[in-house]
Amino acid sequence: LSSPGTVKDNPSFKVDEDVSALKKAIEGLGTTEKTLIEVLTQRSNAQRQLIAQAYEKATGRKLVDDLKGDTHGDFEDVLVALVTPPAVFDCHEVIKAIKGAGTTESILTEIFASKSNKQIKALSEAYMAETGKSVLHDLKGEVSGDYGKALLILAEGKRDESTHVDTAKAKADAKALYEAGEKKWGTDEDKFIDILCHRSIPQLRQTLVEYKEISKKTLQESIESEMSGNLETLLVAVVKCVKNVPAYLAERLFKSMRGAGTTESVLTRIIVSRSEIDLMDIRAEYKKLFGYSLYSQTLLADSTILLPICGETLTEYLRLKVKVKTDKLSTFSWGARVIWFKISLNGIVGF
Repeated sequence: LSSPGTVKDNPSFKVDEDVSALKKAIEGLGTTEKTLIEVLTQRSNAQRQLIAQAYEKATGRKLVDDLKGDTHGDFEDVLVALVTPPAVFDCHEVIKAIKGAGTTESILTEIFASKSNKQIKALSEAYMAETGKSVLHDLKGEVSGDYGKALLILAEGKRDESTHVDTAKAKADAKALYEAGEKKWGTDEDKFIDILCHRSIPQLRQTLVEYKEISKKTLQESIESEMSGNLETLLVAVVKCVKNVPAYLAERLFKSMRGAGTTESVLTRIIVSRSEIDLMDIRAEYKKLFGYSLYSQTLLADSTILLPICGETLTEYLRLKVKVKTDKLSTFSWGARVIWFKISLNGIVGF
């Protein structure tokens, strides 16, 4: 079966040629960004690791350090993400979320709600190697309350992975959730946390069906009416990921590009980290949910280095010369910037 990722091993990969091209691009007078893009966006992460090893052997310098020294801003962030092993990149995102000025719960929620046990285990091992401490230890010092309780369970990476669905148990769990929320005065958050953070994904999918039968509302609707704050956001994210991880991440991408300005860190994190996993599926969900292609919206957000990773041909990307003009149109219900743009392609202007 083919991977639903947009980035795969390049069949023409020749590590020595790539190292030579990168050295020339970095060591020459002015960094040649085109070469960096051509090489690093068109290789799999495993191939980039071979490039990084050969580059260090040839130059005595780490490729990531040279990229940091010769590029800047969002362009640098994407290149660094590309040459970082996936688990280490996830680890760095968690470190940034908990070590900055104030904990960034939205990043922690996205990461731990959307990742598999295997991915969380790899992240945890990378975190220990980088910091000498467990990720659980550091999270305990940064998150608290019911949100902290739920997040720490997810961060253990021990969700049941059984593929068997017990319908009777799903009905019992649905009833327990209904009685812990909709049916009583106040909410038993612990019951929601226990079921949503421990049960297998297939089992929870059946529980969502059974809950709708009992409550006549979706579980997401009940959580949104019964809870608030970070716990609500986390449990809603879990429910969305139970149903469809690519759709959840498509929504995160959409929100990152809404309104004035773009949250580049969200774009980079999701597009790079999912490029070899399910970015094709995320693209499809994005188009289905919002009516625009992810490629076109990334183009409009002026995040051009991410375009080749989105799965369009490199030739097409390199030939695009974009002029962006912004205007606000109140008729758009999603309230984002409406961007009228002209693409000059071989001298032909298209809209």
